[in-house]
Amino acid sequence: MPALDLDRLFATPPFSLDTTAKAALYREALSELTRLHYAACPPYRRLLDTLGFDPAVDHAVGDIPMLPVRLFKTHELRSVAQDQIVKTMTSSGTTGQQVSRIFLDKVTSARQTKVLAKISSSVLGPKRLPMLIIDSKSVVKDRTMFSARGAGILGFSMLGIDPTYALDDDMRLDFAATEAFLAKHAGQPIFVFGFTFMIWEHLLQALAAANKRLPLDRGIMLHGGGWKKLADQAVDNRAFKARLAELCGIERVHNYYGMVEQTGSIFIECEHGRLHCSDYSDVIIRRPADFSICQPGERGFIQLVSLLPSSYPGHSLLSEDLGELTGEDDCACGRLGKTFVIHGRVKNAEVRGCSDTYTAGRTPAQVA
Repeated sequence: MPALDLDRLFATPPFSLDTTAKAALYREALSELTRLHYAACPPYRRLLDTLGFDPAVDHAVGDIPMLPVRLFKTHELRSVAQDQIVKTMTSSGTTGQQVSRIFLDKVTSARQTKVLAKISSSVLGPKRLPMLIIDSKSVVKDRTMFSARGAGILGFSMLGIDPTYALDDDMRLDFAATEAFLAKHAGQPIFVFGFTFMIWEHLLQALAAANKRLPLDRGIMLHGGGWKKLADQAVDNRAFKARLAELCGIERVHNYYGMVEQTGSIFIECEHGRLHCSDYSDVIIRRPADFSICQPGERGFIQLVSLLPSSYPGHSLLSEDLGELTGEDDCACGRLGKTFVIHGRVKNAEVRGCSDTYTAGRTPAQVA
């Protein structure tokens, strides 16, 4: 997609395109990205040639080939020269698992950062807020741990000020540091960030065990990942939010869905509990039997498309997650675009979410 068009899109609110406008934009932009990657990424070109796909003409978004996310574990897929890569992102993976490798140049990295900020500001507001991170600083210090989890923390940290880690190096809640941070910023809105299961275990469970409550009534929480482990404990989104309100006073809680293979293109939960596609990315739900497109309310595989990746062919991906569309251009929050729900990972898929990976890598004694 021409840089000028993206610059124009960046200048508008992130949920402002209706169905018709978005379809026209994506037909042109995704076709252009397909041609770019076809020319610059030999493995991607071989795949499209094998499929008999002609990238020379524009195609509807639903007709553009989608790459299974697992291909990034087994193949080096990049559309820029090695010396243009400024960052290599890796997915979460337990010991022995292969991890995805995502190659970013300056252009793609900058786009992802800008879009993450624009989408997040729709719930956080335009000002950077004091930030409490429900994790340990060791995650970003230790390069052996630096993958999707560390990248997520660093990415969101750019949206806050005075980032403070609530957990110590042993993943225990640091009451002294947390309470000092809250006293310093008393009366101010606070940006609280973390991965879902870790918030549950290391913040909420720790507070309950200590019979304590944190004064986070003005907090705004963004969290993602780790729902599988909470589902195993019979904790759903409603129960999670209720416990946050009880122990921290947080009423503004926004779940988000995203993956390292399309960093920046997150799908955020609005005030009415619906996950939203932004102007920069979209989803298509595919039937497992034949990968045809599902109707709203029909469950299937989630295909994710994004305008952002130009350094690697990540613009049309087939995830291992199941979901369904719940509406389009009709949410009471006023945001335009599709809304959807997640029904979890397809059966027998690898554990790979940030929080799930953290738990899978611990010993039975640590999990207990």
